[in-house]
Amino acid sequence: MFIISLTYIRPLEEIDALMAKHVVWLKKHYKSGLFIASGRQVPRRGGVILARSGDRSALEAILVQDPFIKSGCARAEVVEFSPSMTAPGAEVLKEL
Repeated sequence: MFIISLTYIRPLEEIDALMAKHVVWLKKHYKSGLFIASGRQVPRRGGVILARSGDRSALEAILVQDPFIKSGCARAEVVEFSPSMTAPGAEVLKEL
């Protein structure tokens, strides 16, 4: 599993102007099964995406197509981990 941490490096006005395109990009990768959760950081300094395990290189190639990253408004940090424990009801995460 991967945790992608997006950090905004441009003003929120520029982020908001790209939000519709970013959401289209997210939905494409939810539909493919790659992404399993996403949302804003609190406070709003970026976002977080949870992605299924697989090919890190392929994931990084997808991330550079994010309108936020492509436009230079955000940068991404990717952390790979293997869940060994989960809360009741979230056991499926150990299989990803």
